[in-house]
Amino acid sequence: MKIGRITISDRASTGVYEDRSGPEIEHLLRGIFTNESEFISAIVPDEIPLIAETLRAFADREQCALIVTTGGTGISPRDVTPEATRQVLEKELPGFGEIMRVQSFAIVPTAILSRATAGTRGTSLILNLPGKPSAVAECLALLGPALREGLAHLRGEDPHAAPPAKTT
Repeated sequence: MKIGRITISDRASTGVYEDRSGPEIEHLLRGIFTNESEFISAIVPDEIPLIAETLRAFADREQCALIVTTGGTGISPRDVTPEATRQVLEKELPGFGEIMRVQSFAIVPTAILSRATAGTRGTSLILNLPGKPSAVAECLALLGPALREGLAHLRGEDPHAAPPAKTT
């Protein structure tokens, strides 16, 4: 399965600081999806056209089954990830953002300020995560079962079917 991860940060895109959230996403998703996954990544500044273009490229050209963004989901003027994401979505899945906010609120009351969303484009599931590595870990821990089932539905598989038997 091909997975795209996009770090959205003005400072990381110019090398002012190291991207730690993107590698954390990859590490955690390797635990959620035990099958071999191929990752592609990008770091882009907080610009709606660049974010939307990267999302489209990962979904349409690269055929990523899952695309996960990190950063740009708050309320500062440069936080535009949800706006860019909504431009490319065909179906929005608000439950992902809702559960992340509810569960994160119990840990950090300011998590309610997150505007993260999720949805689909073709057969790709797109998910916005916060920009802080610890918040990425907290949120992805909640979402594994829904991600697996959502991806199965997008591939036209029965998410409750037994895995195919191994042949020797």
